[in-house]
Amino acid sequence: MPTRFGYTLMTEQAGPKDLVRFAVGAEEVGFDFEVSSDHYFPWLSAQGHAPYAWSVLGAVAHATERVELMTYVTCPTIRYHPVIVAQKAATLQLLADDRFTLGLGSGENLNEHVVGEGWPAVADRHAMLAEAIEIIRALHRGDLVDFRGEYYQVDAARIWDLPESGVPIGVAVAGGRGIEEFGPLADHMIAVEPTRDLVETWNDTDGTGTIGVDSRAIGQIPICWDPDRDAAVARAHDQFRWFSGGWDVNADLRTTAGFAAATQYVRPGDVAESIPCGPDLDAIVEAVKPYWEAGFTDIALVQIGGEAQDEFLSAAAKPLLDKLRSASSGP
Repeated sequence: MPTRFGYTLMTEQAGPKDLVRFAVGAEEVGFDFEVSSDHYFPWLSAQGHAPYAWSVLGAVAHATERVELMTYVTCPTIRYHPVIVAQKAATLQLLADDRFTLGLGSGENLNEHVVGEGWPAVADRHAMLAEAIEIIRALHRGDLVDFRGEYYQVDAARIWDLPESGVPIGVAVAGGRGIEEFGPLADHMIAVEPTRDLVETWNDTDGTGTIGVDSRAIGQIPICWDPDRDAAVARAHDQFRWFSGGWDVNADLRTTAGFAAATQYVRPGDVAESIPCGPDLDAIVEAVKPYWEAGFTDIALVQIGGEAQDEFLSAAAKPLLDKLRSASSGP
């Protein structure tokens, strides 16, 4: 399976009409797939946006023809009840003509606290996610679902508009325990660390597909391309320094003010050490390389900065994709 490269529709850094326009541009320059974040808040106020991802994806499905689409990722447990996620995923699959994959994860306090249901401990969040996937799968089979679980109740629910091909599900995992718990429930693995152990553990776990054969390992990496390296570093620091906290910390922070306080001592140079910044496409290729070396089949790029998307897509994306495909295909 050749490595595929994706474009991230970062809802935290652009409004809905711009996101649709970027999606069309990304398809035109040759990206294989597009993933969308699904947030109620941006991480930092400097990012400045948070439109409803599912409305954006519906418009993107109509405006594009070829690229595959995916949520990266939706939390189906607190802000959304799983029956609603099942319904909108089925609808989007129909609009996208079978190009959609439902990416799921256990969520972040930043987005889920807004409905006033609290923020459970991580063990409870994982149990809620497993129960939610069970409900979504049943509804996508066309069943009339009555369900009484530990966390959810479903009363005679059915989805009336279902795609014949179903909706593939990817689940975000961070280690072996997550793979053991969620791998058998999912079609594809989502992870943000380019670790070969994740791929090998997935392949060795009973009930999972084989990555590169019938399952995909889908990663994501931020980049900050700009003709001016100093401008790229400044923009990455302004809008993406939250990335340095790691998911163990980030999942529990509640507001943009909390992210600002948690990252107040992160320096521009610190960000530049972890995110490739500037015009050097070869440096970006080197930063992405660990993913395909670890066995990931799909890698989505996050170009930082809503104001930087048009120039990135027109000037850098196509030559960057050429370099990535050449490097990932081997000698």
